Amino acid sequence: MIIINLDVMMAKRKIGLTELAERIDLTQANLSILKNGKGKAIRFSTLSRLCRELNCQPGDLLEYDPSKDESNEGGSPSSGNDRREN
Repeated sequence: MIIINLDVMMAKRKIGLTELAERIDLTQANLSILKNGKGKAIRFSTLSRLCRELNCQPGDLLEYDPSKDESNEGGSPSSGNDRREN
């Protein structure tokens, strides 16, 4: 699962939702969805604007946590449960 750490970076930069939304030309509602980890996708252009305004790298905002990966329910390829034929 990809975790969005936007709330952490906003706190570090001491910037509020309203101000950041205005700076990156995104609605407060859509920015709030990202901030609260409810987003399903993010455009590269939005990620780029966030990084520009927060003076950070994409890796500062995005984190991969395999323990929370929803697609692992059927087993990962390393577990021998993959469906490829040899």
